[in-house]
Amino acid sequence: MGGTMTAEAQSEASQLRRANPRWPVPPADGYTVDDFFTLDDLPPHTELIDGSLVFVSPQRKFHTLAMYLLEQGLRLHVPGHLRVRREMAVVLGKRSVPEPDLVVVSAEADGNQLQTRYEAADVLLAVEVVSPDSEDRDRDTKPHKYAAAGIKHFWLVEMVGDGHRPMVITYELDPVNKTYVSTGVHHDRLKLSAPYDIDIDLTSIDEL
Repeated sequence: MGGTMTAEAQSEASQLRRANPRWPVPPADGYTVDDFFTLDDLPPHTELIDGSLVFVSPQRKFHTLAMYLLEQGLRLHVPGHLRVRREMAVVLGKRSVPEPDLVVVSAEADGNQLQTRYEAADVLLAVEVVSPDSEDRDRDTKPHKYAAAGIKHFWLVEMVGDGHRPMVITYELDPVNKTYVSTGVHHDRLKLSAPYDIDIDLTSIDEL
């Protein structure tokens, strides 16, 4: 017999789906961007890389603090025509939608509160804080894809030393070869004039 599910039944069904997620079997050539944004009940911060779903493991405290430190530093002097956002999907192509830890995007591309993604053309800077479960993706896969998509600036953030402080390696796009060229390695202070004037005391992570 048919009928309408009660609120309690709907809640139980939703909890069951979260505990035992079932997604459609991906096509032979992988999920597309359109597929990705219509899949139900994906875990938070799931990414699409080359048509495959990539799930995020629990993060270390360093990851959270490094993101917070850099986000606050980026916001301090951000020009009016730019916006700083964290953990937002960026569409790089038909089958790749990573979620950088931080991005700087054009204000024109920053929509309403329901927005779920940005296009690569709207991103000026992408930042990845390296995690143990995603070292290869953070250091190799994602930078290559960001560069190929034309994102002008990229920062790679590593935890170094006995004090577990952030080291930031900054890169700028070589537009001819669509590859990144390192512009510096920053340990105690991140002082830059591009993509805009930035001055961040990296040692202040100890105070967070």
